[in-house]
Amino acid sequence: MFRYLYIFSVLFCLPIFASIHPISPELLQNMTANGSHKSTCPISSKQLRVVSVPYIDFKGRSQTGKLVVHKDIAKKVEKIFDKLYQKRYRIEQIRPIWRYGANDHDSISANNTSAYNCRKIAGTTKWSNHAYGLAIDINPIQNPYVSRSGQTTHKESRPFVDRSSKQKHSTAMIQADSYIVKLFKRHGFRWGGDWRSIKDYQHFEYKRQK
Repeated sequence: MFRYLYIFSVLFCLPIFASIHPISPELLQNMTANGSHKSTCPISSKQLRVVSVPYIDFKGRSQTGKLVVHKDIAKKVEKIFDKLYQKRYRIEQIRPIWRYGANDHDSISANNTSAYNCRKIAGTTKWSNHAYGLAIDINPIQNPYVSRSGQTTHKESRPFVDRSSKQKHSTAMIQADSYIVKLFKRHGFRWGGDWRSIKDYQHFEYKRQK
């Protein structure tokens, strides 16, 4: 249904808005088969929602993507991405991470914006906020995870460790005073670019309720 509404909106120049849907049996099958959801995950699939969001890609085209998030933040994500679309904020692509076999490295290599992934924090036994559907990573090539020593895992991201970089698509870099940071914070999210010992410029997370 959303696809037909999207086509109709484009043809008749009507506004396009995000929408929220339950996890369908087909989507759950894909998530499970490709490793982004498991029986051992800290939340069940019933606690998840898929938010279909409009966005503007790096070529200036209107696209739609799907973000799987916790049901408690689905409305917030819907509002945030509607605002980003209205501002014509550029995002290269938005695809559920199961399409990359739940492999975070491969999703980053594709500069993919994603949310839910049932995984631990790298190098630890602690669940990531992504495993709760409470974190979103945006344009990860231009907004890398930077270690204490100033290193990042993807060579394409190295020019963007310097946050004054003027590389191609540098406008996709998320800066401390940028609209996107203020927008996420207004809806109760924290930004990884504010972290002290490391920086995770792509990362927005909502505080988990214990």
